[in-house]
Amino acid sequence: MPPNGHLSPTSRDSYKACDLSQAEATMLFKINPELAQLIKEKDDIDYYLEQNFKGLSKEEVAAHRNSYKKSICVDMLRDGFHKSFTELFALMEQWDKLRQAAQARSLFWQQRPLEDQPDKLDNFYHYLTRAEAAERKEYYEEVYNNLYALACYFDNSEDKWVRNHFYERCFNIAQRIKFDGGKKEAEAEAHMGLLFEEEDICWELLKAAEHYEAFHELTQGRLWKDDTGQFLNLVACESLVRTYRLLSDRMLENKDYKQAIKILIKASEIAREGNDRSMEGEASYYLGLAHLASGEYETALAVLDRYSEISTSLDDDLSLGRAYEAIAKVLQSQGETEEAIKYLEKLVIIARNNLQSLDMIRACTMLGDIYNEKGQYSKASEYFQQAFSTAMELMKMALMDETKVHYGIARAHQMMLTMKGYIESADPNSLNCLLSWKETRTQIEYDPILERI
Repeated sequence: MPPNGHLSPTSRDSYKACDLSQAEATMLFKINPELAQLIKEKDDIDYYLEQNFKGLSKEEVAAHRNSYKKSICVDMLRDGFHKSFTELFALMEQWDKLRQAAQARSLFWQQRPLEDQPDKLDNFYHYLTRAEAAERKEYYEEVYNNLYALACYFDNSEDKWVRNHFYERCFNIAQRIKFDGGKKEAEAEAHMGLLFEEEDICWELLKAAEHYEAFHELTQGRLWKDDTGQFLNLVACESLVRTYRLLSDRMLENKDYKQAIKILIKASEIAREGNDRSMEGEASYYLGLAHLASGEYETALAVLDRYSEISTSLDDDLSLGRAYEAIAKVLQSQGETEEAIKYLEKLVIIARNNLQSLDMIRACTMLGDIYNEKGQYSKASEYFQQAFSTAMELMKMALMDETKVHYGIARAHQMMLTMKGYIESADPNSLNCLLSWKETRTQIEYDPILERI
């Protein structure tokens, strides 16, 4: 191609075969000289074959000789969709780079090349060209709909980066749609929030919160619904509460209790605004745990009592069990073990009735620890045994090992207390019991009178 950027007469003649104008062909050379030259050579060959083999058209020859990917690219250029071609070509290059990087990391990575997936190429062609045609007419809602259709098509773990690309395109286009009151813009903010939320990194979560806040603001006072019939404002509240909770988890990990509590208070306010009692209760639960972590026990109890009331009003036993467990932890931290025991015993009943084995194991282990510390080893053994038996039913080795150790320690304490009592009694019966145990090494009979009550 000459330095002035214009095509020679010979080149112009060659491009007539694929219906590219002088300006279009020049643009193609600027976009990608190598591909443009390849198309020129291909068209020269196709023209020769068409003239010399009358039974085949140029399109039929190209269909049998070219890869499907190349045919899609050529069709886009021939039909005048240069922006679509540029975007698709950039995506294909990125696709190849990601494939190569993934293959270098794992020998078991099996994603197929894009050229081996004609359905995806068809969708690219169909929606990109329609979006470009609509954009020329300034039909921005149609542009948005076609780009969003592509985002939905690529919404899977393998192609998520492609979905995210089109989420960003939708976000940019949505700013130009004015006649719908901002609904498309709100939806685009939600998609961008999801994009950043999935990264699950602190600064990415902050970006997600910004987009969800914009989503929430745009939907306030609106009766818009999504495709499932759910109000967008409620979706915004749920998304914002969820993201605030994820952010608070990072803050609590860094022991930044003040900021974690601050953002969870915002989450509680948003949850109340959403008029969803379940979401409000969930927000109260995490706020209570944050107060517990920071040592603000009275505040934690007040917030968790609120969660308990909401769970009771909703007749939600599982949430009520979580509330009892959290309240018991606060009471235990305050040294009020008798009150903590009452809540944990309620949790055991709820867990047993609802077949919540893991809750059962946690509650029994907590009760066993409390009774072990109080020196009531028979009670401790009883609860540790329940925890161990439940873990055996689940066949979870890690839990079985953990609960077995607790149970063994409690039984050892129980035996030591009995032995100590017999030794201190120093009467013939006690001596006979000790001698009998020494000869047989079997389980010594426990005397509950010796245990401190």
